[in-house]
Amino acid sequence: MARPVNPFNEDTLPPFGGFPKDTLRFLRELKKNNSREWFTENKHRYEQAIKEPMLMLLESLAARLRVAHPDIVLEPKKAMYRIYRDVRFSADKSPYKEWVAAAFTYRGFDRKQDAAFYFHFSPEEFGIGGGLYAPTGDRLKNVRKAIDADASPLHAILKEKSFRKYFGELQGEELARVPQGFDKEHPEVALLRKKQFLCWATQPTSALADAAVVELLLAHFSAMAPFVRWLVDHS
Repeated sequence: MARPVNPFNEDTLPPFGGFPKDTLRFLRELKKNNSREWFTENKHRYEQAIKEPMLMLLESLAARLRVAHPDIVLEPKKAMYRIYRDVRFSADKSPYKEWVAAAFTYRGFDRKQDAAFYFHFSPEEFGIGGGLYAPTGDRLKNVRKAIDADASPLHAILKEKSFRKYFGELQGEELARVPQGFDKEHPEVALLRKKQFLCWATQPTSALADAAVVELLLAHFSAMAPFVRWLVDHS
């Protein structure tokens, strides 16, 4: 039997060798010294240990997604979250985020409004997930209408081996009761009560230093792709 063709040409993929040792060290020190003065003095470290390698990681991941999932759009500079916090309406006036994160979604949708792919890391956690975190407008109502009409496609997605392998079960906050407009004896009561539709997994932060972190992210995002696709199409 012929061996399957590898869709990736490793010679042409953007290289990423893992994050340097100073990445998590910088974030630990930032947590203790979250001030503009300290950050200004250490901005060169931020550029070298955080921003540059993160953009390289995203570029490498984007190249793989273009082959595996061409309808997912990852533009590294747009996907990476800024380190600067918006403190206008926050009691916490710390000017900088103490973690690194990125999000992206399917072509034609908005990562800030629609279901999206997401990951973040700090010295304490490396998390990978996706879905609808804080649905705005009528998005949550639309998802509930789709569940009410026919939840079987969503159930099939949540039962897929790859989804269960990487994420287990559907996660997210939920209401104490069935939302208004639905029968309290509705067969899909568990899904209708959801306020968030999320999948989430954590990996050891040591994985960040390994070049294989790109493939690790790709595997997780591929497993959740049908879930995110269903959400963007029904919200």
